[in-house]
Amino acid sequence: MTTVLHSGVHAAVAPAPSHRVDPTLDLEAQIAKLKRALNAVILAHYYQEEDIQEIADFVGDSLGLSQQAAKTQADVIVFCGVHFMAETAKILNPRKHVLLPDLDAGCSLADRCPAEAFAAWLKQYPGHTVISYVNCSAAVKALSDIICTSSNAVDVVNSVPRDTPIVFAPDRHLGKWVMKQTGRDLALWPGFCVVHEQFSHRRIAKLKFEHPDALFIAHPECEEAVLGLADHIGSTSSLVSYVQKSPRSKFIVATEAGILHSMRKVRPDAELIPAVPSSGCNCALCPYMRLNTLEKVYLCMRDRAPAIDVPEGTRVRALRAVQRMLDISAGKTAPQAG
Repeated sequence: MTTVLHSGVHAAVAPAPSHRVDPTLDLEAQIAKLKRALNAVILAHYYQEEDIQEIADFVGDSLGLSQQAAKTQADVIVFCGVHFMAETAKILNPRKHVLLPDLDAGCSLADRCPAEAFAAWLKQYPGHTVISYVNCSAAVKALSDIICTSSNAVDVVNSVPRDTPIVFAPDRHLGKWVMKQTGRDLALWPGFCVVHEQFSHRRIAKLKFEHPDALFIAHPECEEAVLGLADHIGSTSSLVSYVQKSPRSKFIVATEAGILHSMRKVRPDAELIPAVPSSGCNCALCPYMRLNTLEKVYLCMRDRAPAIDVPEGTRVRALRAVQRMLDISAGKTAPQAG
């Protein structure tokens, strides 16, 4: 076993497998065979490449994936996403084997909020309830009172009594959007996502002018000026659901382009226009999400590595915050006292 440092937490992991794969292998068939042999479940985020979404048992957003991880009866969880997602699965399932196809699949938000710096920053805010977006390391979750996702951030903030001050981390744009939805004043950690920060008001306005019959939908990790142009703002699952249910058939989509695959499946008749980032490329791709490939999924299952582990003390503290989120989303908890 080797020890790596990722997003502020030391995690013991098995050595990464060799990435050499026989090109004649039927990878989908081999993955299905390994899944049966391992009693494994494959979870994939909407931002994964199409081939991975197609072999997954469940494709969803961070909240949906957390809920699936919490209730799975599988012995092995293959998490096709990024490091913090696999850590969350391990936090919820300490006795299960959690595999991540590529250990370098990190997150710009998580990496911009190292636990040591976050702990020092929190000293400015005694008496505050600490709400952290799920896009953070296990060590940051362990410093938090409640975790949230973009699906439930408003509900989580509203669960805290209005006279209790709140710290919100690490995404400043999501935090500003939640402030507008709740009327709450939040102390914001100054983080952002490298994909969503690239969408600009000028480029979106130009797209809307070029496609006046299109609805513009956006993820709340986008800048406030971009969100001001949106017809619908929501988590990845919310965006997919909006496209599925809308009577309209043309959409400009401001989030990672991997989501277009799920949108096309639920609305094959719709015209989907990916928002153009300020970098000038034709689509917005998360460089971390795209490190996972079908070959790496096969290899991690074949070699049972890389495997994610979270130190027990960190895991127990983080679990409290994650479980509170899951309970709030399930409607099991009353508002927090104090």
